[in-house]
Amino acid sequence: MTGGLAVAPEVAAALAAARPVVALESTIIAHGLPHPQNLETARGLEQAVRDAGAVPATVAVWGGVVRVGLEPRELAELAARGPELRKLSTRDLPLAAAQGANGATTVAATMVCAARAGIPVFATGGIGGVHRGARESLDVSADLLELSRTPVAVVCSGPKAILDLPRTLEALESLGVPVVGYRTGELPCFYSRSSGLALSARCETPAEVAEVVRHSRILGLPSGILIGNPPPADRALPRDAIERAVAAALDAAERAGIAGERVTPFLLAEVARQTGGASVDANVALATANARLAGEIAGALAPD
Repeated sequence: MTGGLAVAPEVAAALAAARPVVALESTIIAHGLPHPQNLETARGLEQAVRDAGAVPATVAVWGGVVRVGLEPRELAELAARGPELRKLSTRDLPLAAAQGANGATTVAATMVCAARAGIPVFATGGIGGVHRGARESLDVSADLLELSRTPVAVVCSGPKAILDLPRTLEALESLGVPVVGYRTGELPCFYSRSSGLALSARCETPAEVAEVVRHSRILGLPSGILIGNPPPADRALPRDAIERAVAAALDAAERAGIAGERVTPFLLAEVARQTGGASVDANVALATANARLAGEIAGALAPD
């Protein structure tokens, strides 16, 4: 047990030896994909990190204990129990711990746990952000606030496509979060490679990204760094097709009275239905590519 976290022996040994480690979130397993595809994906994400030469550390809360790194049987149980598990953001961690609850961690909660454990790189599919219609609903993901105050490099394929992307990018700028395109000059759009939103910085190699992360540490900056990695070209979906699917999903959510933390899972499931499952395939492919890239960045950050 370290700093209120139960760190898996393999992860603890890697951290003690200054070997590369990559944190992975568990919401994509519990709430993002159906069983058994979620378990296959979880195993695939961990393997992608290993293939890149790093140690995976999937984060979840089990029996009230914040776990950094799961055993294979724990990963399987997490996937099997899926939607019955709590969806835990930063605010929910102490309550879940006090109540002995089981839950899957969001981007924000995983960042907090990764930083606490000393893991500098985290891979996910897409981050949360400013929701469409946020002027009325005030629905803004805690992921943005956590990115502004937790120094972890987050490799993703941009904000989820269901969000207001221009306002999300503006919020990241206002919060002082560096956003770096990986081999792209545009903000990736989750399922799609291009959003039409220009970025001020890009890197071409994992070593270049590692240098940005290293200098952020040297300067003592409090924020994380967002690395936008476009989805693989062979699985990416056309932006106009996704926009039509999102519009239909938003209409369905309004009719069903969906609100709060139920919004994102509902919209993603509805987009999957609208695209005949193509969005799910894209989600798995991009998350796997991000895990691999995160492993390469973690390796470039590790001391020689």
